[in-house]
Order: sequence, then structure tokens, then C-alpha cells
Amino acid sequence: MAQQGQGPLAGLRVVEFAGIGPGPMCGMVLADLGAEVLRLDRMTPSGLGIERPPRFDLLNRGKRTLSVDLKSAEGVAFAQRVVACSDALVEGFRPGTMERLGLGPEPCLARHPKLVYGRVTGFGQSGPLAHAAGHDLNYIALSGALHAIGRAGGPPTPPLNLVGDFAGGGLLLAFGMLAALWNVQRGGAGQVVDAAMVDGAAMLMTSLFGLHASGTHDGPRGTNLLDSGAPHYEVYRCADGEYVSVAPVEAKFRAVLLERLGMPAGAIDFDDSARWPEAKARLAAIFATRTRAQWCERLEGSDACFAPVLGPLEAHEHAHNQARATFIEPGGVRQPAPAPRFVGTPTGEPRQAHADDTAAFEQLRRWGVAAADIDTLAASGRLRQGGPRL
Repeated sequence: MAQQGQGPLAGLRVVEFAGIGPGPMCGMVLADLGAEVLRLDRMTPSGLGIERPPRFDLLNRGKRTLSVDLKSAEGVAFAQRVVACSDALVEGFRPGTMERLGLGPEPCLARHPKLVYGRVTGFGQSGPLAHAAGHDLNYIALSGALHAIGRAGGPPTPPLNLVGDFAGGGLLLAFGMLAALWNVQRGGAGQVVDAAMVDGAAMLMTSLFGLHASGTHDGPRGTNLLDSGAPHYEVYRCADGEYVSVAPVEAKFRAVLLERLGMPAGAIDFDDSARWPEAKARLAAIFATRTRAQWCERLEGSDACFAPVLGPLEAHEHAHNQARATFIEPGGVRQPAPAPRFVGTPTGEPRQAHADDTAAFEQLRRWGVAAADIDTLAASGRLRQGGPRL
């Protein structure tokens, strides 16, 4: 188990106001890297319909959780004291929510000028859609990212909620907050970090915009090099119904693929996009002759740019993932390990989600929150260790 103070962010104190998606992702990343993340949740379940046993709420790993009644003046005043003892704050509510609670940037930064106040929303804190409801799919649709994902002749394909919630939202918020914290460390003032998932998803498309401008990626969806149009950037079905991926974009790697497939050099013209459908049909017929395991024996580890398409529940079995401990099982729940890796300040294995909530009061005291304040609010029923109770 990870020990207190382990990882490159050891000593960083973060308050996370409980939400869904990108906010918890940001908090998890910071906790994975050693930050002390204290999660403030509501007293009763949110009713969103996504509740699960706490040990399976993996975005809360490594954190401690308190339930606080933010509908009461006493609960809000207590939350303000906790924020004043922290280095950073994470919230993912609709614009104006924290302000209505009395916990917006103005009072928090007035009390703690060095605070980094991280906010993540779909449309951002400003703009005509700022207050509209939405989810990941809507945000990546508006950014241009969703339109680019899908097969030729088919509709755009939702890429789970990876592009908006987690990459364009949670990860970029964590990155932005660390940049702001670096500025504070050099003597700068605290500030608000406004992470919008529309902005983040659009930023992730930067390279593709360059390809569009150059004419390299200007065909309809599913007909270009990186969107399943090319035979050498594609997945193929094997004899057992499983799939493999091949991505030898460079000519020298395409030569290796042909050699490993038993085909002469130049047998397939990868450079003529007009012949890509024909090339894909030839490769599909070849890959259909053997099982995925047989193709792994022939191609894996070579410069053919090959990998089997593994399901989430089997990826941990692969020898490479096992060698790097890419997946871990705190509390018996399999999940991805913290990333990236640090040689000098290793992160270790995170605590199981909600496994250490009973130490939340102790963490508050260590941060400098008065024991009397904790005891008084807890005695009133407006503060409790752990998450909401039914």
C-alpha cells in the first residue's frame, strides 16, 4: 500500500467537492501522485442512478471522504475553514453553483490568496452555453472531435466518455492546476483554473487540424489514414472471432508486416488511397485464416506495429502488462495502476477507494482545522466521516 507522503506530489493538500466524471478523475490523478485529497460529499445520495458499492467507485481511490451539510451555514463555514488549510480546490459543478453555496472563488481566494481553485465544466465558465446541461458526448460533438470518429458511411461513434470527461476534462484540469501551483511556488498569487471539456477536446485535436490544413486528412469520416480508412491503420477479425490491430504507418514497418505475412515486398500498394479498399480486403482475408493467438506468435514483438485487441477484463493477463504491473488489485478490485511512473519518487499502490475514510478527521486536524470545530459540527449531525448514507 502507498504510504503517507509517497509520490512527487507528497505534501500537497487538495479539497475535492464530490461530483461525477472529470472532477473525481482530476482528484484521483493528484492522489495517485501523492497528494492528500480530502473529498467533501453531500450528506445524502445524489440520486443520479450511478451509485455503486463504495469499493467499486475507483475514481475515489487514495482519497479520504467527509460528508458535510453544505445546505447549512455551519457546514459552509466549516468547508471554508477546510479550504483555507489546503493548497488547491477541485469542483465540477455547473457555473454559479459554488457561488450560491458561498464557496466561490471570491470568498475562498480572499481568505486564502495562494489557493489554486480548479473548475471543470462542459462548456466553461463563460459563453452562451455555459449554463446549459450536457455530458461528454455533447462537449466532444461541439469541439469537432466526435465528427472525426467513426467508419466510412456510418455515423460518428461515441468513444466512451474518454475524450471529454477524462482526457479533455479531468487530466487537463490536473495539468492546469499543477501549472498554477508552480506559479504559486515561484511567488505568484493563487488563481482560478477554468477547464472546459469543449476546450480540452478541441485542444486534443490540434494535430488533426494541421493534417486537415495540409490536405493530408481531408476526406470524409473513415476514409483517412488514422480513422480506419487506411489498410495499414486498422483492426482485423481473426479465425476465432477476436481482433488484432496493425498500424505500420511508415514504409519500413509496412515492409516488415508484409514479410511476416509471407507476402513479397510491394505486394500491397499502401500509398494509393484509391486502392485502400482492395488492400483492406486482402489483409482481412489473410488475418481471417488464423486465430488471434497464432497471429501474436507470428507478429507480436516485431516492427510490424502489431498488437492484439484485448478486452478490459483480459488486458491484465498479457505478459507485457504483467511485467510492468500496469494493472493492480487494491482490495481485490482490478484497476489500472497510477501513471506515469516516477523513478525518484515512486507512487506505490493507492489505497482502496473509501478504505481509510475513518482517518478523515485525523487528516483535518493535521491540516490545521481545530479539533473543537470538527467535534462541534460532527455532534450536530452536519459532518460525518465517509460518504453519503441511504
